[in-house]
Amino acid sequence: MPLVVGVTFRRVGKVYYFDPGDLALHEGDFVIAETARGVEFGEIVLEPREVPEEELVAPLKRVVRVATGDDLDREASNRQKEKHAYEVCDRKIAEHNLPMKLLEAECAFDGSQVTFSFSADGRIDFRELVKDVAGALKTKVQLHQIGVRDEAKLIGGYGGCGRALCCATFLSSFEPISMKMAKDQSLFLNPAKFSGVCGKLMCCLRYEHEHYKLSQQRLPAVGAILQLENCRAKVIDVNVINDMITLQTEEEVQVHMHASELNLEGICRRHGVGCGMSEKNCQPLVACECAARLPVVDDDEDDITDDAVLDMVEPATLVDEMSDVLRSDSGVTWRVPGEHTKPEPAESGNGNGGAKKPGGSGNGSRNDRQRRRSRNRRPNGQQPKHNHRNNSQRNGDEQGSEGE
Repeated sequence: MPLVVGVTFRRVGKVYYFDPGDLALHEGDFVIAETARGVEFGEIVLEPREVPEEELVAPLKRVVRVATGDDLDREASNRQKEKHAYEVCDRKIAEHNLPMKLLEAECAFDGSQVTFSFSADGRIDFRELVKDVAGALKTKVQLHQIGVRDEAKLIGGYGGCGRALCCATFLSSFEPISMKMAKDQSLFLNPAKFSGVCGKLMCCLRYEHEHYKLSQQRLPAVGAILQLENCRAKVIDVNVINDMITLQTEEEVQVHMHASELNLEGICRRHGVGCGMSEKNCQPLVACECAARLPVVDDDEDDITDDAVLDMVEPATLVDEMSDVLRSDSGVTWRVPGEHTKPEPAESGNGNGGAKKPGGSGNGSRNDRQRRRSRNRRPNGQQPKHNHRNNSQRNGDEQGSEGE
């Protein structure tokens, strides 16, 4: 494999491979390299290394020399020329009244030409503009129209995460981003939520996409049915980052389990156990190679906490013996009957030894009537629900309340 070095010619630009020859080059060194546009001033970003030939573009250019003091002075002079060229071109664009936005002016190392980068909504006829700018600068001029992503890379800025744009800090090239990546990561399919300042899909959607694709081969989908030790449960949530699966049993008990605690190999990812793999989207899961992340409990009984006890007891046992537990720190949520349960029906007759209060219904004591009225009250002036009693009982209660 040939020995090459990586050189870039602009800030956070694309890296090109060059033949170092006999030069001892290190990362951060400034060099003069021969390119298709002529001799250019660049910086070493990758130290000498061997690279397969299929990754190289023939013919492989050579690094001419390490930059000298005169080369650094010329490069600084070119930066000043770029500012003047930018002002001239921007003024000419306004004179021609062209719908374009000038972004950058780049001067060649030998001063033979100036390249301008601009953005526009459509195609622009800038032939007359090139003639005027070339006549004003007395040099060769080229204009390049770039996309919105390259525009954000040149201007820079901050993203919704609060950090500097990836394209302006470390991304040397753009890779394709699609809505399918957001769908695979279970994101809310609203482009406004994961679009960058350039208006395109965020480049960071691709960072974890490969991990999500691999997780589809070993983790079940939401809705799949899994077999536990003594019951079956439905998958209601999957955390791909830490391989945690949230299951709900037939008794509506939610259990959080690590993927390594379940035997998922061979079952259908979409439907779970009992699937005959007859549909097109059926896909068998492979074994989970991630290590189990179970709580460690000391042997000393004095050190065992309530949370450790909850982790060691089966969920079904906890439901039977601890039905009043609302939520435990071990990650198991229990369904508890609501506080406003239907009361036992009142016995016929009164609650005061058979004595009826004048104007009352005779179906209960004064306390019974107060409890029934408090149950029918609703907050914020809402109307009470219909009470399934006959008209005589309802009229009797109203008369009893007036008598009180």
